[in-house]
Amino acid sequence: MMLSKSDYMLYLKHPAWLWIKKHAKTMLPAIDPSTQAIFDTGHEFEQYAEALFPNGITLGFSDYDEYLSLPERTTQALTEGASTIFQGRFEHEQLTFICDIIQVVGHKEVDLFEIKSSTSAKPEHITDLAFQLFVLEKCGYIVRNIAVVHVNNQYTRDGSIGPKQITAKTDVTEAVKAQKELTEIKINEALQTVSLTECPDISPLYAEPKFFVEWLEIYKHMKSPKSGSIFDLCQLDAQTLQNLQTNNIALLEDIPSDFVLKPKQRLQVEALRQGHPTINIDKIKHFLNTLEYPLYFYDYETLSSLVPYFDGLKPYQQLPFQYSVHILDSPNSELRHQEFLHRENTNPAKALTESLISHIGSNGTVIAWNMSFEKNCNTLLGTLIPEHAEFYEKLNHRIVDLMVPFSQNWYVDSDFYGSASIKKVLPVLVPSLSHKDLDISDGSSAQRLWMEAILDGKRPDEKDKILDDLIKYCKLDTLAMVEIFRKLRDL
Repeated sequence: MMLSKSDYMLYLKHPAWLWIKKHAKTMLPAIDPSTQAIFDTGHEFEQYAEALFPNGITLGFSDYDEYLSLPERTTQALTEGASTIFQGRFEHEQLTFICDIIQVVGHKEVDLFEIKSSTSAKPEHITDLAFQLFVLEKCGYIVRNIAVVHVNNQYTRDGSIGPKQITAKTDVTEAVKAQKELTEIKINEALQTVSLTECPDISPLYAEPKFFVEWLEIYKHMKSPKSGSIFDLCQLDAQTLQNLQTNNIALLEDIPSDFVLKPKQRLQVEALRQGHPTINIDKIKHFLNTLEYPLYFYDYETLSSLVPYFDGLKPYQQLPFQYSVHILDSPNSELRHQEFLHRENTNPAKALTESLISHIGSNGTVIAWNMSFEKNCNTLLGTLIPEHAEFYEKLNHRIVDLMVPFSQNWYVDSDFYGSASIKKVLPVLVPSLSHKDLDISDGSSAQRLWMEAILDGKRPDEKDKILDDLIKYCKLDTLAMVEIFRKLRDL
């Protein structure tokens, strides 16, 4: 059974992850569409990285037969004098990997490049390349230089996109070669794991600490622990989990009052034990008294892409294409609603700005949830539309964050599970409202579907429905803030 570099990286996260992938793949959760969109973005970036090497030959594969023939085709291309190869495959015994870029610099001597859609070289990239280095050397190659080609986060689009401008290279030769001995040890361990007849212990305690949270979600997917178990404890880490299990504690309600917990964990457990929320009425009242009518409850939905769609944008910047705003002119006034959704394949900044100015007056408090996001969007919009930079600057000074009573633990309910996310708070405080009833129910899906329907033209038959669903989703987010505000006010 072959061990690829992606297999190896799974082993380093958790030994059971590798074994399950090889022997019981259906146990793992399926890749969701939003995660797949991230992968697709990475593939899109490859063309810019590869353009740095104009004489490169692309090999790769489109089906399993082509995958099997890839090592032979790679060897043939090198024998015939190819100087640069994209998507070649190398094998040594049970080990294999597909390179992003190999550049020949001498007889059996190469430079190795890995393409990553991040904005810097990361430790896991070093580990990935160390596996490639090990295999290449076993295949008889000398690896001279090793680098990561990643996104240049200082790049701002201005006209056509230049490969040299949107990319950056980080030399990691010394760091990769320093891992050679450790890599050989870990490869042997991974091969032994693959050959086991039974799955290794799937406990999160055996996960690499950096990937503890990621594996914990997979563990809960596989084991489905009952509600109220210790796996619902917020900010759970390996040390706390080990301490709980050592003391045979399986449920949150069984955690003793003298058990060492983080402050937010302690509040969660105390609220559960009391059977009712922990509420600081004075702080909430003071917070609400700072609000000035009219109140504007507003929320953005944004586009974001590695390769900027429009001039003035950097990679991964969040640019609003939609907003919803619910307005309370006075404590007892009728609730009003305004909205904007960009429906054309153009930069939405100007049209959105003009609409927002018409809907948000110059006085009153503007209320957001996790306001740093909206403020960053406003700063960007002010840069893109300089004639309205003053509007956005003043708007930012008026924004108040409705998340504060929850993030500051003035209102703690055990059913928040330690989170201040509106998706956790809303079902507890206003169970009559739910994102689960919507066809678009989260921000990442809203972003992906709007971009596919409007910017990429991928969903012509679904476009109208997607736009209708976006209206419903964004409107619910601001209505949710209104109803949560009313609950706090009623206290």
